[in-house]
Amino acid sequence: MKQKLIELNQAKAIPIWLMLAAFVALIYIGVAQLIFGYSGFPLDDSWIYQTYARNLGEHGQLAFRLGQPSTGSTAPLWTILLSIGYAMHIPFKLWTYSLGILFLGLSGFNMALLSKQLFPDKLWLGSLIGLAVVIEWHLVWAAVSGMETIFFIWLSIFILERYATFRQSNDWGNCLSLGILGGFLILTRPEGIGLIGLIGLEIIITSFQDNWSVKPWFDRQSRLCPSKKCVGKIILIIIGLAIPTVPYLIFNYFTTGMILPNTFYAKQAEYAMLLSQIRFFERWLDVCLVTLIGGQALLIPGLLKAFTKLAHKKSPLLWLIAVWWFSLLTLYAIRLPITYQHGRYQIPTIPWLLLLGIWGISYFFSMRSIRMRQRIFSQVGIISITLAMVLFIGIGANGYANDVQFIETEMVTTAHWLEEHTEPEEIIASHDIGAIGYFSQRSLVDLAGLVTPDVIPFIRNEKELLAFSKEQGADYLVVFPSWYPTLTETSPQIYTTQATWAKKAGYENMAVYRIE
Repeated sequence: MKQKLIELNQAKAIPIWLMLAAFVALIYIGVAQLIFGYSGFPLDDSWIYQTYARNLGEHGQLAFRLGQPSTGSTAPLWTILLSIGYAMHIPFKLWTYSLGILFLGLSGFNMALLSKQLFPDKLWLGSLIGLAVVIEWHLVWAAVSGMETIFFIWLSIFILERYATFRQSNDWGNCLSLGILGGFLILTRPEGIGLIGLIGLEIIITSFQDNWSVKPWFDRQSRLCPSKKCVGKIILIIIGLAIPTVPYLIFNYFTTGMILPNTFYAKQAEYAMLLSQIRFFERWLDVCLVTLIGGQALLIPGLLKAFTKLAHKKSPLLWLIAVWWFSLLTLYAIRLPITYQHGRYQIPTIPWLLLLGIWGISYFFSMRSIRMRQRIFSQVGIISITLAMVLFIGIGANGYANDVQFIETEMVTTAHWLEEHTEPEEIIASHDIGAIGYFSQRSLVDLAGLVTPDVIPFIRNEKELLAFSKEQGADYLVVFPSWYPTLTETSPQIYTTQATWAKKAGYENMAVYRIE
């Protein structure tokens, strides 16, 4: 058994990883389409990426609205990958799902390779961690969501796996390629810069440790200075980072006057109220606990064991991973403490939770123990964790199908109504612009600020939003009524989806209002 697990660490096993990823992903897609009767994406933001990708692939414009370049895409690299499907005239859902499956499978494979280097005394452990990554329900949900999340996860794992491979190498060219990969990571999610920063910090710390172990005690100045090799590596990483990121930062600046995508500033403004209402510790617990929903909850003892082991283990890479997991959660707690939609923003931390948790839990289990009680405990523990992970595939598939149904019956249905009942030159103000922008292809005033950054300074002020919408010539307002009570009470409602599922689930229907 262990030998078969070890064989999954080899490159020839990649097709197996991809087939497993396809199998679990198709369960999600199949439940949504065959049982619930809907095919699509579980988030309206997925349609934002599709709109950008279609315009880029078919017209060569990085724009939400043709002729109006914008920086509303948080992940330009993901947009480029999606646009290839449009350029090649591949059905967009097939292409998007295929990309998600590809990166889910590669995430498992590269996690197995990384774990193999981290735990050379337990080579079989790497494949178990990789398998857990592929079947973990949040990650499968992300793979078929149409979002950049699974691509960001794979890039993070791949970067650390590559760094683990050549961190002891004298080939400085590896640092340049590492920097370029880091640039790709940033172009997928801006917070990716944190991982590259931690890698740079690890290089510097290692250099100081080498100096203190090699240089004589009286050569104090040399011991306190980083080596030329260290400085050279850092410079090459920075150059590599700049190659893909600087052109996009320049594009952002000349388009909006800001170097980061509109989404970065809009999300901060929209959820700023939460930062003042909830204490930091509570926010941190919220963003952490949402990632523990699933079979990984049984890994909590292993996670605690991993940290006790880290305290006595000289493994810079494991420390780097633990700090990355903790700092990423902390970043979300500080700047984006929202956990709806299955903790979609926190999902990239789950692979590292699995790695640390499974490594730690392995110290509790011993199938070859001479004590029967220990063997029984190990068998029960392993079976329980496995069954929980598998059970949550089904639970996750049901949740995914519900999410797709909600988007299709509310956002997509409304978008088709607008396409049929409004004139092409009319302007629509809306908080959820994804499906509306993709299907109606009308000019939009984005109340969430993603493609209309002018609203960011007053994003929570309904009176100013209404005044701005009128100033922009908006003819219709499309929102969920309770989100904007002031806006909706002053405008006559002319359409609502009347979708029964949303009402049964305790939600309200999306509505269209005439702005007067």
